Amino acid sequence: MSFKNRTIFITGASRGIGKAIALKLAAAGANIVIASKSTEENPKLGGTIYSTASEVEAVGGKALPIQVDIRFEEQVQAAVQKAVEVFGGIDIVINNASAIQLTNTLQTEMKRFDLMHDINVRGTFLVTKHCIPYLKKGTNAHILTLSPPLNLDLKWLSPHVAYTMSKYNMSMMAMAWSAELKPFNVASNALWPRTTIDTAAVRNLLGGEVLAKMSRKPEILADAAFFILWKTSLQYSGNTFIDEEVLAKEGITDLDQYAVVQGAKLYPDLFI
Repeated sequence: MSFKNRTIFITGASRGIGKAIALKLAAAGANIVIASKSTEENPKLGGTIYSTASEVEAVGGKALPIQVDIRFEEQVQAAVQKAVEVFGGIDIVINNASAIQLTNTLQTEMKRFDLMHDINVRGTFLVTKHCIPYLKKGTNAHILTLSPPLNLDLKWLSPHVAYTMSKYNMSMMAMAWSAELKPFNVASNALWPRTTIDTAAVRNLLGGEVLAKMSRKPEILADAAFFILWKTSLQYSGNTFIDEEVLAKEGITDLDQYAVVQGAKLYPDLFI
């Protein structure tokens, strides 16, 4: 399946993993809806919806940058309608936007609990809900959610239960949609990295420069997403994929190109 003339709605696409996926699919001819909050660059984070749009167009895709906070339904509805007005429909939704805080119960302020659940859970649900009518009419329609396998080992639950719950909710929705939307030939999968990924979250919140050097580049997830979304809709559906596994299915096992520092020891990601 070609990505030419297919419209892809990506949340959190102004930087990091979302941006890498946007550029990969844009280079294959896709129309990219960049649905994110950032319109002015934060030096610590980098990137805006407009800078990503410029890069999308530079690699041959069509871009539609839309400022949207996915916590608010009216903004999500307006963004979806704008995407449909400009491109005529929506074929793929990528739920990438997410908030993280790795704190235990006592250390988690309720405003942070609410933020993680409003973005990760409610926002993912909202975006997908309002895109479904168009996905049902789309070409080789897919939903791809950036969330982990459901691992109920207490080592993942006890240290940061609020964050873990929010990410597992995303994965449960991804699996549920695969069954709910199967009659309409809409696929739904989750995707998660085997190792940490060099993003603003890793550099600013988790491990700084040290962890970034033990990570892989966002492009590994972009390549994995490409192969998932390239499949005929129901060929891949109902999975919680790990990036390495997806690439291995395509015969790609030498992953050195994705390392931030060649030969460095890689740090396993959460939930793996």
